[in-house]
Amino acid sequence: MEAVAVGAVSAVAKTGTVAKLVVGEPLNDTELMLRVKSGDETSFAGLLSRHRDPIVSFLYRMVHNAAIAEELSQDVFLRVYRARESYAVSAKFTTWLYCIATNVALNYLRDGRRARNMESLDDSENAVSRSLRSPEPTAEEQLVAGSLGWEVRRAVAELPENQRTAVILHKYQELDYRQIAAALGCSESAVKSLLFRAYEALRVRLAHLVGGK
Repeated sequence: MEAVAVGAVSAVAKTGTVAKLVVGEPLNDTELMLRVKSGDETSFAGLLSRHRDPIVSFLYRMVHNAAIAEELSQDVFLRVYRARESYAVSAKFTTWLYCIATNVALNYLRDGRRARNMESLDDSENAVSRSLRSPEPTAEEQLVAGSLGWEVRRAVAELPENQRTAVILHKYQELDYRQIAAALGCSESAVKSLLFRAYEALRVRLAHLVGGK
């Protein structure tokens, strides 16, 4: 069965699409994952179709390399599939998914490969735009444009690791405090503290963009 899942992940990575195999009312994430747990490969394809692009977007913002983000996203969904039998409805599926994605990203950043593979932010901008294939402007694109976007991305990238991860999950992936706390393995109060320090650092760093001192 895992070979089928591997094939589905690989196919989506190459084409960016999944055939719509589920007919009728769409199932929510928990229902789909419970079906995956019982052996339904079609439901796994449904989860891939729904969550792949947001996960690739999150991973790109973490590692700043479009090709590596694609590669890591495959690892994330394979981990989801391999953990299907232990899946329990104790939290939102997206909370569980971003816990896995955060661990994958942080492990990558900590094992030394980042220095060998990281692209410059400006060189990879066009590549990631093609890879995400989003029909709507992202939250980041709505917030900033042009050269301002580069400065914001650079400032976020230079935050301490936990602050950067918290900001990406909060601002761009739109997770709430509880979900971020689960992804980072800390308390909600710790998340609020991380975000306060991060946004204050960004405010100071980017003050010149809004006429600050």
